[in-house]
Order: sequence, then C-alpha cells, then structure tokens
Amino acid sequence: MIRKTRLFTPGPTPLLPAAQFAMAAADIHHRTPEFRAMYTRVLSQLKEFVGTKNDVIILSSSGSGAMEAAVSNLTSPGDRVLVLTAGKFGERWTGITKAFGCHVDVVSAPYGSTFSLDEVKANLKLETRAVFVQATESSTGVRHDIEAIANLLKQEKSEALLIVDGITGLGTSHLDMDGWGIDVLIGGSQKAVMIPPGLSYLAVSARAWDRMEATYNPRYYFDLRKERKNAAKGESAYTPSVALIAALGAALNYIAAQAATPEKPEGDLAAGRVKLVDNAITCAAMTRAAATALGLKLFAPAGYEAAAATAIVAPEGSDSGTLVKGLKSQFGAIVTDGQGEMKGQLFRIAHIGFFDYMDTIAILGALEQVIAKTKFPAPNFAFGKGLIAAQTFFAEHAK
Repeated sequence: MIRKTRLFTPGPTPLLPAAQFAMAAADIHHRTPEFRAMYTRVLSQLKEFVGTKNDVIILSSSGSGAMEAAVSNLTSPGDRVLVLTAGKFGERWTGITKAFGCHVDVVSAPYGSTFSLDEVKANLKLETRAVFVQATESSTGVRHDIEAIANLLKQEKSEALLIVDGITGLGTSHLDMDGWGIDVLIGGSQKAVMIPPGLSYLAVSARAWDRMEATYNPRYYFDLRKERKNAAKGESAYTPSVALIAALGAALNYIAAQAATPEKPEGDLAAGRVKLVDNAITCAAMTRAAATALGLKLFAPAGYEAAAATAIVAPEGSDSGTLVKGLKSQFGAIVTDGQGEMKGQLFRIAHIGFFDYMDTIAILGALEQVIAKTKFPAPNFAFGKGLIAAQTFFAEHAK
C-alpha cells in the first residue's frame, strides 16, 4: 500500500490548506497600508481567539522566545520567582528564569503528575514576584489546574504575576484569562492555529504592563513595550514574518467559520474557539478510551489528562520507540516518543489543531496494526477493541 505522511505530533501540527494558500500569496511589504490593515485585523482576531480584552503582542519567534520575553520584561535580577514544573517545558521556565538572574523557587512533581496546591501555597512567599507554569505539559500529556492556581494567588493576596505557557493549552483547554486573573498567556503558531512554526503571541494584562515599567532585566528585540507601541499603529517593531501573519489570519477565519450560522455566515471566532477546544477534548477522550480497551496504561493522572496530546505507556517490556518507528514505517504516521527521562517509555498522540474524528479513527486503527506486529503486544490484545471503544465514546458523547 502507499504511505501518506500524517503528523500526529503536538507541534508542529498539520497545516491548514487555507493558511498555506495565504502564505503563498503574502507578497507584501510590512511598512505599507495593506500590511497594517492585515496586522491590525489579526491582532484583533487573536484577542477573540485567546478570549481576552487585554492587548495581544505577536513576536517572530518560537514559543520559547515568548517565554524568554515574559521573563526578561517582567523580572529584575535577584527577583524571587516561583516555577511550577512537572516536565520538560516546566524545566524550561526554570532555565530561563535562572538565566535572567532570578532567585528561583521550584515546586516540582514527577513526570506524569501535577503539583499539589498545598505545595504551591507553601512555596509562595510575600516577596514572590511572579509564578511561571504550563497550562498543558505536552511532554507528559498532563493538564495543570490553572484556575485553581489563579484562585490561590487571589486568596493569598499575592502580588505575584501569573504567567502561563499556553502554547499547547490554547485551543485545547477552556482558559479564561480575564476571569481567572492570568497576567500573561503565551501561544505559538505551530499548535492549535494550524500554521508553521515561527510566530508566538502573548496576551498581557494591565498589571503586567505596569510591572514592565519597574523591571530592569536587559531586553531589546523582545521588548514588549516597543511591540505594543508599534502595534497601536498597525506595525511590528522589527521585520515581521509577513507570510505567517497572513496564514494566521486565514486560520483564525477558518476557526470562526466553524461556528457559522445563516444569520452570521462569516462565523464567530469566540464560538469557533469553543468548538476547536471541544474537538480536541473529544479526540483525546476517544484515544484514551481506545488505549484503555487495548490494555495500555495512560501516563497522565485521571482528571488531569491533556486534550492537546495523549501520553500512552508502552506495553510492559517494550520500547515506545518501536511503536513510534512502526507507525511511521508502516503507515507514515508521525507520533512522538517520550521526552527526557521518559524516552522509550511512552508515546504521544496529538489532537491539537487540524485533527478530527476521521484522523483519530485512522491513527487508532494503525496503532492496533502496529501493536499486533510487535514482540510485546498489549495484554488481551484483539483487533477492533480500541476502535470499538473510541466509536462508542463518540456515539455517546460527541456534540
């Protein structure tokens, strides 16, 4: 049989065709009225996509650039900060904050788990200036309870800013930035918005903008104040990724169109965002149901499973790399192995962005085929068990 390459990774994710067409046609200069009109429109759309009234800034960088910008703009050397980490990307917060001279307190949880609020409370100090955390730890498939963390900061009357890496959380989790009191929420282009890597964006609260006037860590390209000033004129501070911004506009139009009605044929971006999140939640639940039916163990704790990606423990005695390679060699399906200390122990199937029911059924059917050919099949394995469980979940729960 022919093999058609399909991405099932939590970033980069499959590209939206309309976004690819928009990129190909984006032959415009960035200091022109045409670009300013497009940029202003995309910034406005991003606010709706994030679900905030706060200003949103776009950077021509990966999500890690936006993480660095959050640290460099909002801290000074010697500031005490709190990092909550339970995976590779939580560890990245630790590395960045230390690089900028912060005094870093860390609440860590083992891979495949989340941290307790009691631990967070015990490590939150009067002088804590900021709390850094992931909405979703995509290296482990775990979702952290951002609302509970935000509520804790309010209860403790903490002056700490809450800075959330939502790079895989946006578009897969229902996040309420303004209602919960998140101060910075970060997203990335190669995730739920279905375009290539190269853009990141940050929604920034009024409290965070005020904090920037009192901090003095070095910043130049990533000076968010410059970007805010220029964005008000429909421009970026430096040369932007014009093609990616055009693609982002097309992707946000597509998301809005998912909620089109006869009365509003152009759609509704806020309602489309809800549909996008619900789609990821459904695909993830189908995958978890299938994995459990096949006798496989889920890595994330019950109730904290991420919708961005499902982390599945390899069958006992096997290496997850064998399954990852088997899916690619037999079916052209690209899934990801575990990261860091979990390499070889689990594999991750993504549901973020341009995935749907048909994609989910396809990868689960391929997974059954690969498991059947491995030396270490799952206990009580039988063809169809996973697919039946996924189909049943969809039939009973899909809207």
